[in-house]
Amino acid sequence: MLLYAATIFLSAFLLFSLEPLIARRILPWFGGSAAVWSTCLVFYQTALLAGYFYARLLTRRTVHLVVLGVSLLFLPIGPGERWRTASAAYPSWLIFGMLTVSVAVPFAILSATSPLLQSWLPEKERRNPYRLFALSNFASLAALLAYPLVIEPILGTRAQLISWSLLYAVFAILCAAATMQSHERAGALQLSRNREGAVFQPLQWFLLAACGSMLLLSITNHIDENVAAVPLLWVVPLAIYLLSFVLTFGAWNIYRRALWMRLLAFVLGILGYAIYNISAVEAIQVSLPIFLAGLLVCCLFCHGELNRLRPATTQLTGFYLTIAAGGAAGAIFVGLLAPVLFEGIYELPLTLMLTALLALALTWADKVWALRLLWCGVTACMLAVTVADVKGYHENTLSLRRSFYGSLRVVQTPHIGVDQQRQLFHGTIEHGSEFLFPARQRRPTTYYGPESGIGILLRECFTGPKRVGIIGLGAGTLAAYGQPGDDFHFFEINPQIVDMAQALFFYLQQTPARHEITIGDGRLSLERDQSPPYDALVLDAFSGDAIPVHLLTKEAVALYRRHLKSAGTIAFHVSNDFLDLAPVVKQLAAEAGFQAVLVHNHRDDEEAVLPSDWVLVTNNPRVLHNPAVLLHEQRIAIAKRLRLWTDDYNNLFQVIKTAQIHP
Repeated sequence: MLLYAATIFLSAFLLFSLEPLIARRILPWFGGSAAVWSTCLVFYQTALLAGYFYARLLTRRTVHLVVLGVSLLFLPIGPGERWRTASAAYPSWLIFGMLTVSVAVPFAILSATSPLLQSWLPEKERRNPYRLFALSNFASLAALLAYPLVIEPILGTRAQLISWSLLYAVFAILCAAATMQSHERAGALQLSRNREGAVFQPLQWFLLAACGSMLLLSITNHIDENVAAVPLLWVVPLAIYLLSFVLTFGAWNIYRRALWMRLLAFVLGILGYAIYNISAVEAIQVSLPIFLAGLLVCCLFCHGELNRLRPATTQLTGFYLTIAAGGAAGAIFVGLLAPVLFEGIYELPLTLMLTALLALALTWADKVWALRLLWCGVTACMLAVTVADVKGYHENTLSLRRSFYGSLRVVQTPHIGVDQQRQLFHGTIEHGSEFLFPARQRRPTTYYGPESGIGILLRECFTGPKRVGIIGLGAGTLAAYGQPGDDFHFFEINPQIVDMAQALFFYLQQTPARHEITIGDGRLSLERDQSPPYDALVLDAFSGDAIPVHLLTKEAVALYRRHLKSAGTIAFHVSNDFLDLAPVVKQLAAEAGFQAVLVHNHRDDEEAVLPSDWVLVTNNPRVLHNPAVLLHEQRIAIAKRLRLWTDDYNNLFQVIKTAQIHP
């Protein structure tokens, strides 16, 4: 039993430390998009299903020993650099194929270990094998928490991959030993109808598991609309998802149906209220705990009901296979189908409505009319929230599109006059705005006002025509600073943003400067760029108010320097409510032999200008001694513990801002 427990614990720990590690490795290859993590979760759920299916069918120990040996051929783990240069208009299938080729076999073996060894337990140990399932989820939870807190701050990506591969070899030895001590099964186990209504039980298992998986992905996606796409936040919802398994399938099962069903109704009401108005954005210190607590309660309902409906141990692998199929189906719906089927992000309200419908169906059999009426009402409220979300995405909307990179919409303010604007939103984040009144159309707005760091640089720091490279297009606002003879080169990863900027905004249409647009990840596109050097390089490729980490490394700055004139300037847009990125940029600048100055401007509602932070990295005295730069300059303090960021290492914990709740 000790050998089995150790093998299951190590397999689960390796499984869930691999998830953020691989996502962390491939994130820069696809523009730092939050959708990378969602696609990885779809793959993980599907590979988990494959592992459980393998455990269901396996009848010979020798077969498992051979497969274990084959899995060692995939070490060291991780996709090779050749995948880095691959590109696709819709990267989800490329990511899926890459992970299948590089990690699918070890992942499936790890996921099969827990159900397989539980089914191989001697008869006297089989009375409650589900405690081993709880142990497996506890190890998974420990791995997820250890990744951002211990593993990532200490080890670089390459060291993580090597360490993981060595531990996998240890696991293979333990698993081989456990397999040799196991009892072979005569054949694949079959589901039996040993309970009243058992014919419906597989469907109930499937729907509850699918609902839990959909809750995980849809709430994670909702959080990632406003926060950087980094493992630091990715792992928290997944850790809560696993914690719900530990708390329901462990020896200390906390799920008490009467209590949790009432709490679930309250939580669904809170979550519904939080997403009812898609334009309302609470401070992250308020909204994040609400959504994470809501995820925990909803998953406790789903997995608590799964534990309540669990079968006899003779149906063990069939039960695990069914819930794995449900988890994969839920992940595929949210991660792959929803971006294709829906124009807006509708999957979260739909998932909340499914949760209410499941609660209604499960309580209907209790024949208590008070509960029936309660859940009929909750379901109706979730339907109203879904309708409100759909209407919200279409209200005053000129164009609504969705892709791998998120949901985009162009909104036009309803009032007509000199203040009427057209705005570009990525989720709930404004990525550009333009006045429609002809005399005001070329005025730069939002983060690019005349007194912003980038505004001062492009207005005052050049004596003649300038070449400007810009990573991130948005509405094309920076083209407003173009003058005759200037050359503006935009790099934009999302083709839909290019279409919207060209068709629905006037900045690109009216600029007197020459301009061109290259579609693709900014860093990868710069590596292939053969054009003359730039006077200024502008880093404005952020998603949800955060610059992707791969644009803030020593290697990235070296690339920018190669494309920069000797007196050129790199402008980093570091406006962020949650991360203090200015010290990171200053440290990178010093390493590259540059000076760095932080320029902050204030809000101007009349001109639709938002407060912004720009770090100008240069040795050009025209920039460093510019009166407007000196007027708006702010001090950058670097903590002693801050370590230089590279492609192999970064630590977001060190740059988290002190939480402040704004009214």
